[in-house]
This record gives sequence, structure tokens and C-alpha cells, in this order.
Amino acid sequence: MTEPSVIRPYRPEDRNALYDLCVPAAQRDPDRRPVWADPAIFTAAPYLDLEPELAFVVDDGHGTAVGYLLATADTQEFVTAYRTRWLPRVAARFPEPPGAPATPDEAVLKRLHHPELMLIPEASDYPAHLHVKLAPQWQGRGYGSALVHTLLRALRERGAPAVHLTVATSNTQARAFFTRLGFTDLTPPEAGPVTRMGRATAAAPGD
Repeated sequence: MTEPSVIRPYRPEDRNALYDLCVPAAQRDPDRRPVWADPAIFTAAPYLDLEPELAFVVDDGHGTAVGYLLATADTQEFVTAYRTRWLPRVAARFPEPPGAPATPDEAVLKRLHHPELMLIPEASDYPAHLHVKLAPQWQGRGYGSALVHTLLRALRERGAPAVHLTVATSNTQARAFFTRLGFTDLTPPEAGPVTRMGRATAAAPGD
């Protein structure tokens, strides 16, 4: 009998499913097949290795992760751990491209070698940050909100006062979604291709 879908903590056996969810976003084209010999450069890998206790998934009821939320409670500490503990594991397999990135794939590699790009002055009062992704057929069903609220509770328990995220300015649907969850713009949308948003982790009306 199929169990109902649930939000649950990440388990090591979820890793490949999370990588599959990451691939289209990392390659910026949902129609492309994975081309990397090792998926360690995708969004999920450093969070799963460095802070797995703040990784949560949507389980489809069959044990398969069909969505995820990855986070760190302290971006500064995460960047330090990334630079000193995680990047040395993958840097030799994925050397930094020389010069400016010429392709989307090279842009991914460039960011891989510069974790300090996560340190955003506008978000200095929002030390935690998150990434969330759902398979298309699982969107619009309340799972994204459930993932965010699960994280907010976990961050409160850790004493993290506030959290931020980055969303494409052109993605008005995502921006509206986070606004409904109490996030506000930390940078004006007209300022560039990405918008920073943040909120306190304390429970707010409607949570």
C-alpha cells in the first residue's frame, strides 16, 4: 500500500534523486541530459556533505525524494567550511576555467571555486540561507510552503534569527510565493537579474 507523501529529513539514499532534481537548474536548460561525469558540482552536494541536518525532502510515498530544501544556519561559517573542507575534495576534478565563463557550464564551474559569492552585503542581517526545488508535478500543492516552515522551525531551534534566498527577478511566480511566506525584498527587483529576499525565522501571523 502506498504511504502518503510526507516532508522528512534527508537520508543518504536520497542523494542521487536530489542530484537529478539539481541537474536542470544547474545546466539552465531542462531539456539537456546530464553531461557531468560527477554531479558533485551541483547545488546539493556541499549542503548534503556539510550541513545534512538542515536538508529536508518531499517523499512521494514510495521513498523517492521529489523535492528538497537545503540550507545553512550561518552563511559565513558555511563558506569557510566549503573553502577549507569541501572544495579541496572536488577542485582537481573540476578545475576553474581560465578567464570569464564562455558557457553556462563554465559559469557553474566558476561559482564552484568562489564560495565567497554567497556572502551578500544586503543579507548580512539574515545569516541563514536556503535553496528549495520541487519536481514540476509536485509544485502548487503546498509542499514548498511545508518545506520552508519545516526549515524555519529548525533554524529557530538553532538560534538563527533570519534567513535569506536568491531568486531570479524574472521569476515572478517564485517571488510571489516567497512573499506569501513572509519574505521581503532585500534588493529592489529592478536592480538586476536576481532579487535577494529575507525574513525573520520567528513565527509570524499565517505561519
